[in-house]
Amino acid sequence: MNESKFVIVGGGMVAGYAAKQLVELGLTSGELAILSGDTSIPYERPPLSKGFLAGRDTEESIRINSEDFYREHGIEVRLGCRIASVDPEHKRLSLQAGGEFRFDKLIVATGAQPQTLDIPGAELANVRYLRSLDDSKAIRQRAQNVKRAAVIGGGFIGMEVAAVLAQNGVEITMILREDRIWKQFFSPQMSGFFETYYTARGVRFIKMATVRELRGDGTVNSVVLGDGQSIASEMVVGGIGVRPVTELLANSGIEVADGVMVNEYLETSAPGIFAAGDVANYQDVLFQKRRRVEHWDNAVSQGQYCARALMGERTPFKHVPYFFSDVFDLSYELWGDPSVADNIIHRGDLSTNSFSVWWLRKTAVVAAFIMNRPDEERDVAPKWIESKQVVSAEKLADASNSVLAASEP
Repeated sequence: MNESKFVIVGGGMVAGYAAKQLVELGLTSGELAILSGDTSIPYERPPLSKGFLAGRDTEESIRINSEDFYREHGIEVRLGCRIASVDPEHKRLSLQAGGEFRFDKLIVATGAQPQTLDIPGAELANVRYLRSLDDSKAIRQRAQNVKRAAVIGGGFIGMEVAAVLAQNGVEITMILREDRIWKQFFSPQMSGFFETYYTARGVRFIKMATVRELRGDGTVNSVVLGDGQSIASEMVVGGIGVRPVTELLANSGIEVADGVMVNEYLETSAPGIFAAGDVANYQDVLFQKRRRVEHWDNAVSQGQYCARALMGERTPFKHVPYFFSDVFDLSYELWGDPSVADNIIHRGDLSTNSFSVWWLRKTAVVAAFIMNRPDEERDVAPKWIESKQVVSAEKLADASNSVLAASEP
C-alpha cells in the first residue's frame, strides 16, 4: 500500500500553492503526495480564459511550480489518478485504478466541474466547456477555423471567452438567460457599461433566452432558442455554472451539501481532513455566513492556509473574497460580497472605462469594484471591507474628492 504523511486529492491551484507553502515551512522530502486527475502538473486557472486562450501564454508559463520543484523537494505527483472513495476512519483512499493510498492528513481539493447542456444536440462536436488546460487548448485550436460562435451564459467565464474569441476575429453571440450581463454581481449600470463596450466590439447579445436545441451534422452549426430563433454557430461554448466534485466522499460520513462542509478552520467533520478551493463550503468569519467561492484568489489563499494548518497552525481562515478579470483592453477587480448590500454607490463616470462601485450595508462597506481608478481606491477597498469601515455615501459618490474623505470614525 502506498502512503504519505500529507496527501492532496486534486491537482489544481490549491495543490500547487499548498505544496509551495509547505516547502517554505520546511516540508521534509517524501512527506507530500498530490493525487491529480488532471493531465498536467498544477497550473494557474485564470489564463485559461485569458492569456493562454488568446495564445499569449504558454503551458510552461502558467505552471505554479516547475516539474523540477516537485522532484527536488521529494513531492510525489500522480497525474491521471482518480479517487473512488475516502475512508476517514482508517485514513486511506481507494483508487479507481485499483489499490489504496494511506495518509495521516488529507486536503480534499477536487474543485468543480462545468454544468453541461442537457438538450438535443449537446453531444455534437465543437460544443465546448472551459475548466481545464485541455479545454482551453481545444477551444483555442477550434476557434482558428470558425467564423461564428455562440457563448451561452453571461457570467465571468462567458464574458472572458467571448472577449478573447471576438478579438481573434470570431463573430460572437452571447445568449443570456437573464435580462443583463453578470446579473449576480453587476449593478444595472455596470451591466449597461459592459454590454455597450462589448457591442461596440462586435459582440451580439440575446437576453432572456433559453436554448432549446443544438443542430448540426456531426458538428454543431446552429443554436435554436426557445422562441424558435436559429443562430448560426460553428462552435458553442457553455458557461452555465459549475458543480463541486464531491462523489469520492459518498458514504464516507463526511458532511457534503453544496460542496464539502468545513468549519472556520477549513476542517471537515472528519479529524485530519480538510477541504479547500472550489469544493469547500466554509464558514466565513468576516461575513458570518457560509460561502463557497469559485475564484483564483480563494484557491490560492485556502491552499496556503491548509498548508500552515498541516504544520500545526490553528487560527480561523479570515479572508476578503477577491476576483479579477481582463476583457478586451479592460482590467478590473472586485472584493467582498455584493449580495449582502442594501445600497450601491457609483463613483466616477460610467460612460468611461474609469469608475468604481461600492456596496454598503447600512453605512459599512461590504464590497467594491475598481477599474482604472487611483491606487488609493484599490488600497482601501479590502481594508474597508475587512474592518467594516463606516463611510458617507454622499462623500463616496463625489469622485472629485479623495476616497479617503468618505471614511468616518
